[in-house]
Amino acid sequence: MSAVMEPGEHYRVDFERLCGDLPGARTPWVRRRREAALARFAERGFPTTRDEAWKYTDPGVIARRAFAPAPAAAPVPAPEALEPFRIKGLDCHRLVFLDGRLAPDLSDVGALPPGVVAGGLARTLEEAPDSVEDRLGRYAGDEDNGFAALNTAFLTDGVHLHLPPGAVLDRPVHVLHLSTGAGDGTVVHPRNLVVAGAGSRAVLIETYAGLHEAACLTNVQTEVLLGEGARVEHYKLQQEGDKAFHIADTGVYLPARARYRSHVIDAGGRLVRNEIRVRLDGAGSECVLNGLYLLGARQHVDNHTVIDHLAPEGTSREYYKGVLEGHSRSVFSGKVIVHPGARYTDALQANHNLLLSENAEADIRPQLEIYADDVKCAHGATVGRLDPDALYYLKSRAIDEDAARSLLIYAFANDVLDRLPLEPVRAYLERTLTARLLHGRKVEELI
Repeated sequence: MSAVMEPGEHYRVDFERLCGDLPGARTPWVRRRREAALARFAERGFPTTRDEAWKYTDPGVIARRAFAPAPAAAPVPAPEALEPFRIKGLDCHRLVFLDGRLAPDLSDVGALPPGVVAGGLARTLEEAPDSVEDRLGRYAGDEDNGFAALNTAFLTDGVHLHLPPGAVLDRPVHVLHLSTGAGDGTVVHPRNLVVAGAGSRAVLIETYAGLHEAACLTNVQTEVLLGEGARVEHYKLQQEGDKAFHIADTGVYLPARARYRSHVIDAGGRLVRNEIRVRLDGAGSECVLNGLYLLGARQHVDNHTVIDHLAPEGTSREYYKGVLEGHSRSVFSGKVIVHPGARYTDALQANHNLLLSENAEADIRPQLEIYADDVKCAHGATVGRLDPDALYYLKSRAIDEDAARSLLIYAFANDVLDRLPLEPVRAYLERTLTARLLHGRKVEELI
């Protein structure tokens, strides 16, 4: 009779089998961090709904399944298979990852300014591990839960973007993470590291998508470390399949006068969790977090944000919107903490949800913790249905009811896209929006 493994035990077995071949395996500090992370996972396991931060999202469906590491040699898709995920009109540095590993033949980085690194983290861990020792894991969340710990233990590859002080990337970096469907029930652990030196500028666009409908788990961790006065614009477009699970943890550090803007768009996935933690640790730093989620069927998306204001004169803005159909469910949990000494903080948080079905559900948990004087903080949240007065107005202008509903839904969601400064990305997402909410028709055709 074969022994029955405890839940999660197969990850230890996989680690023992693979650890010698993982990037940086011969580097002592990398090996120690992997082993420590696996020990934390063994101690903590996966989060449950008993954990306050996961109260409305049950990852049990992931914990109960024995996801296996994706094969090292992923099948290389034909170039035309990537076309739906390319952003028309975007002149960019392109990196393509297949099942969590960089695919050089599909990537096109091109010329970079002196000192700029834009490539795979696996290569850095093999060729220059000391260059990231004091940065990798500095603001990661692997102390918090099992997903983050597993990412550190199985860290395989991901984008490594490094800008020296004063460097300016005049073209965005587009990173395409693709699941190939090499096997049903596979898991990948991308690890992204972005280091922007003082006064540098960069735009990073990440797309997560699948070439198949097989069940898979993407367990990604991203660290964004800015220097004084640096600016990073970060887009994340999640378009994975209906059977995909997507767990993402992003940690951001901002010193004085640094600016970070995040735009998270969720249009796919079965169960999705986006966690963003931002530390405003210098005077005059600023962050903006925008989000849009379009849910149907039984999709579940959880956006969990924590913004720590640790220094005076910091500014933060959060603006998330969701459109929910079917039996879908959304969770927005946003916490803003104004620490002692963070005077003149200006923080605003908003989450608005449009329910198109009696069975759709939106859970909202706005939180403010203020321990400083002379601050300006506010939050607002709404859950509602289409405005009957607005619907009546459009119908009175000879617009049929279906078209009127579509226009109102589109206008609600498009409000977030109007906040995106990069026109090719905005146009790409508007096409996605019209295909989903207007069934491929143009706004002009409905009025």
